[in-house]
Amino acid sequence: MLCDLHALGGLVNGLRAVILCLVMACAAVVSPTAVVSPAAAVTPPGWSALPVPAAAPPVTVSDLAARGPGEAWATGYEHAADGLHPMLYRWDGTAWSRDVTFPGAGEPGRLGKVQFVGEEMWIFHNREGSGEILRRSPEGGWSTVPLPQTLWTYQDFTAVAGAAWVVGEDDTGLKVLRYDGSGWTTQSTPEGVLFLMGITARTATDAWAWADTTTGTTVLRRDGTAWRDAKVQLPPNSNVHTIMLEPSGRLTIGGSQYTDGVSRTYLMTFNGHAWRTTYPPLGDTYTEAMVRGPDGALWLPVRSDRAFQSKYARVDGSRTTFSYGPQRTNAIDVKPRALTKAGSSLLSFGTAEIYGSKPNLMSERRGG
Repeated sequence: MLCDLHALGGLVNGLRAVILCLVMACAAVVSPTAVVSPAAAVTPPGWSALPVPAAAPPVTVSDLAARGPGEAWATGYEHAADGLHPMLYRWDGTAWSRDVTFPGAGEPGRLGKVQFVGEEMWIFHNREGSGEILRRSPEGGWSTVPLPQTLWTYQDFTAVAGAAWVVGEDDTGLKVLRYDGSGWTTQSTPEGVLFLMGITARTATDAWAWADTTTGTTVLRRDGTAWRDAKVQLPPNSNVHTIMLEPSGRLTIGGSQYTDGVSRTYLMTFNGHAWRTTYPPLGDTYTEAMVRGPDGALWLPVRSDRAFQSKYARVDGSRTTFSYGPQRTNAIDVKPRALTKAGSSLLSFGTAEIYGSKPNLMSERRGG
């Protein structure tokens, strides 16, 4: 009898050991420190808010550009007591700060497009009506390149290694000014061109522009010798918002087409051989802020259906998806105005209007 009891006790202890092992195994499966599944590991990151030092509202954001994850610049202007004043912000990979060291920072004026040219950063500066290019070296030193003449309007600016262009108008009409590193020249455009709405360049001998002409909107290209009609067959009754040139040779045009009084966004992509036109479900989105994201898709801010959140579109071939920025307490209008790729992340810069106050600056980041 005693032997039977000892045997039974051993059996019970054995069962306890088995149960204990099963409990520990289950705990390991559900433990927060367990290995994350591959599906969870590739969950895409969301948008997060980045604090920005306030300016004098209301503010206008002009442009945003990044050299990599640790350097980005945003430009625009604020409404100070004595009129419009330029504003410049720098992202250092950790935080936004305001830069007031550039020439004319305390004077009336506006900052426009920002470009990286080699190791330098270039910005177009409307300084009390006179145009100039601000240049910042890697050591932090500033210099200026004044325009050869004052224009009534400064429509656009672009710069690459070896060349820069400024387009606008004076009392004699359209002006296309080119800087070659030592001086300025004036370039002529084809007959029938009334106004250049924008300009961009891939190299000093490969520049593109979109123009208002006597026959409608036309895409122009300069091959190093002259501006010519690029013979791009735009959709009927359409205009162009932007032309995005990429080092790979790919080219994307974004604009709006008008049909029966309704506007819809179109995208035209040239892969080096042929053009492809698509109409993603973006409504009448203005495509000027469109960029190629780190994931290879096209990204752009769109009008949000939520007053307290920004909204972004991701266009990848025929597939368009949307994502929202973080919720902002008491916000009644959140508008990202510019977007750029910063390493493996996306940065946006724009305005947020909080109930009871005028729009001020906001920034958001996806990834990083």
